[in-house]
Amino acid sequence: MDERRRRGLEMMRRVYGWEVADSADDFFGITVDHLFGDVWTRPGLSVRDRRLLLIGVLAGQGLNDVLDIQIPAALAGGELSPDELRETAIFLTHYVGWPLGSRLHVQIEKLIAEYERG
Repeated sequence: MDERRRRGLEMMRRVYGWEVADSADDFFGITVDHLFGDVWTRPGLSVRDRRLLLIGVLAGQGLNDVLDIQIPAALAGGELSPDELRETAIFLTHYVGWPLGSRLHVQIEKLIAEYERG
């Protein structure tokens, strides 16, 4: 396994919050090598910064299924606290609109409760 693939798999594990098995699939390879091995590991933004940006994009597009991955991973990784996530919902609601923001708020509260229960 080359360094780029190793770096990409490690970042993918960190971003998603679980171990990701390598695959020979071309789409998977591009995703791991480029997105996670190159883009997510670039200097200039922390993983926390990138996660906040991603949460904003996902909330704005109503992609709550992917938020179900990103929010628990942010909590588990210590990148965002429950209070920071609550504040994120308040802030984003004013940009994504009340219906999407309300849905985000409910989702965040549900995922925080699950996280706190262990």
